Amino acid sequence: MRPDLMRFAGRHRWIWAALGVVILWTVLSGLTQSISLHALTGVATSAAFLLIAALGQMVVVTTGRGNIDLSIPSVITLSAFATVTVSGGQDANVPLAVAAVTAVALLTGGLNAILVVLLRIPAIIATLATGYMLATVTLLVNRQVKSSGTAETLAWLATNRVGGVPVVALLALAATVVAAWVLARLAYGWQLSATGQNWGAARLAGVPVGRTTALAFLASAMLAGITGMLLSAYAGGAFLEMGTPYLLQTVGAVVLGGTLIAGGSAVPAGTLFGALLLVLIVATMQIAGLPLGAQDIVQGVVIILVLALAGPRNAR
Repeated sequence: MRPDLMRFAGRHRWIWAALGVVILWTVLSGLTQSISLHALTGVATSAAFLLIAALGQMVVVTTGRGNIDLSIPSVITLSAFATVTVSGGQDANVPLAVAAVTAVALLTGGLNAILVVLLRIPAIIATLATGYMLATVTLLVNRQVKSSGTAETLAWLATNRVGGVPVVALLALAATVVAAWVLARLAYGWQLSATGQNWGAARLAGVPVGRTTALAFLASAMLAGITGMLLSAYAGGAFLEMGTPYLLQTVGAVVLGGTLIAGGSAVPAGTLFGALLLVLIVATMQIAGLPLGAQDIVQGVVIILVLALAGPRNAR
């Protein structure tokens, strides 16, 4: 029976993140002596923002070669500022705000793709440099921001509920379903996996590895842009460093969810549970009264432990 369970866990790596969610939710319930609907919706909302950005990170990681998108936090922050600046809190300007965020995402994803695919710069360096450039642009935009407020449509998407479930959580769940469908049903899904498993072999098999990798960076930037837009609506504005927490957490959600850091195998459902698990870890530490620095350390240690345990399985 035990070998069967191990084989099942090996085929369904999301099970460990799901188990962690159950355990931590039980611990939280014991610490607070109750499970409130407000607490549940709060966790779902926080996890939803993280999940949308993490799905983009997941696609990039799946391309292999140690690819990670470190520009995600900067895209989130700049997109939030673009949303606030262009929309001015008016519904009539939402299409323009969407266009501005789309432009930020396409330019960022395109630049990352050029640096990684054409110039062959390691993704961790290329995306970090892109992030620094975006941070500078954000500082300039921040000096010019004179309008604030949230458009009613965006506020509804970010803060309202349908049947008690946050709308943003439903959007994140829909994004997860779409990602799973693309990976399982579309040609791009197997091209992505083949690219991550072995670039050379994939190229010989006729897989357009360059285009596949470029699309991954574009998807990551687009999902980060959407996250920034929704976050600005949820927070009622934009502020510097808004996207900073998502640097570690997007990678953490992907790794905890069972996506192989070496590439070649993505687990959208696992990323969902990984996002939930990270949010619950943070909530547990906040209830325990740990300072912010200690919380970051704990999150880092958890991710390192998962990577260390997964190392033998990731080796190729």
